[in-house]
Amino acid sequence: MWPRVNGMRSMELGTPGGLRAQLNALVLAGRKTATTGLLAEYAEESEELEHPGERLALVDDGGSFVAAVEITGVEVTTFGAVTWDHARAEGEGDASLAAWRDGHRGYWNRLGTPVDDGTAVVCLAFRLVDDH
Repeated sequence: MWPRVNGMRSMELGTPGGLRAQLNALVLAGRKTATTGLLAEYAEESEELEHPGERLALVDDGGSFVAAVEITGVEVTTFGAVTWDHARAEGEGDASLAAWRDGHRGYWNRLGTPVDDGTAVVCLAFRLVDDH
């Protein structure tokens, strides 16, 4: 199970360290309004998918509350079917869908979970609702 913070499921973006801090800063600045995760991780953690209207606690490396986000959209699709609109909403500065795919493939490869175009992913859209 994912940790709970302030009664909400937590959202841990990226990996601890500089990447998580950078992604959290993008959320707080309003530039990051989407993220993508591997569907297999939900089964591994015995977690249900998020649902529109659900609030999640964005957390830092230590699991402390950074902000609350509200889920505005959930889509299960394949890695190869992720749209440019979703990739752009991740706010990480990718210049194209190909660049987004390359970056995400590299990230998951470094974690030991290679992905291909048929890998099932969960595309989440969200909005910042509480940043204190």
